[in-house]
Amino acid sequence: MNTEKRDLRRMLKLGNLNLDVPFFQAPLSGYSDRAMRVLACKYGAPLTYTGVMLDKIALYRKAFDSLYVRPGEDEGPVGAQILGSDPETMAVAAESFANIGFDLIDLNFACPAPKVLRRFSGGYLLKEPEKAIKILQYVRKSVSCPVTIKLRTGFDNSQESLDKFWQICKGAVAEGVDAIIIHGRHVKKLYRDVSNWEIISEVKREFPQATIIGSGDLMDAETVVERLKTSGLDGVIIARGAIGNPWIFRETRALYGGRPKPEGPGLTEQGEVYLRHYELIAEMLPMKKSVRYFRKFAVGYSKHHPERKRVQADLIAAKTREELYAAVKEWYGVG
Repeated sequence: MNTEKRDLRRMLKLGNLNLDVPFFQAPLSGYSDRAMRVLACKYGAPLTYTGVMLDKIALYRKAFDSLYVRPGEDEGPVGAQILGSDPETMAVAAESFANIGFDLIDLNFACPAPKVLRRFSGGYLLKEPEKAIKILQYVRKSVSCPVTIKLRTGFDNSQESLDKFWQICKGAVAEGVDAIIIHGRHVKKLYRDVSNWEIISEVKREFPQATIIGSGDLMDAETVVERLKTSGLDGVIIARGAIGNPWIFRETRALYGGRPKPEGPGLTEQGEVYLRHYELIAEMLPMKKSVRYFRKFAVGYSKHHPERKRVQADLIAAKTREELYAAVKEWYGVG
């Protein structure tokens, strides 16, 4: 691990976007919808991303009229992460997302989900460096906004896989990619063990002129700031640590700026944010579906409550808006 301390008082430049801090919310499949993005922005994320979106959605124009897809005016800069395997379709998708207001395009060459790998997309493209670079070339020609790529450190732990990872990094830098975002596990590892930050730092040392951003196991503000200090990278993205925890951006901003970490949210603030998150989802989905969809966020939010397990059980058990509000009223005193 590179232990050289870096000056934290720096910005992060992604093409024509200038972020006042070098950390932001990661694309999170199934989570980072408009509701999560609005709250992350409110609590200090300078940039947020959509969850991964299939390139073929660009072929269905009705989807672009949905709040579920289109970025809102109450969000800060928002990146669209797209996934696919055909360079031409990816280019059409990128152009379509840029045209409806997204500020940045991220190409997903990292997703380890089996259904994605079966479509020869996401992390599968780490096995096909030439195609990955061709997709990047086509997309960069189709949009004027910044373009980033998301990688893992290979498809598996073989030397061949590692060589192909380096081939993609070299090709992307040569093409002028605005940033390479790297999660420190290979595809086959999923989320087991710990993220390998040393190999991400090695990429930065190999390509010092490029913007290299790290990802993996950033579950609290202290860890975020420590990685910024010691990794030698240009920035980091906060992924699972932000689920049900928008306060991580407020806390990280404080520590990053040399200030004490603020106290965690009290029960009233927790309850108010929880309900605000739900209501933002309810604007996008029918009531029954919105309550069911929102359950996955209960795990993250309930971690802040002293009666975490009981709170989580009651929140997950809610089947209607009224039951959800009653549970929040009981445990948080609001609603």
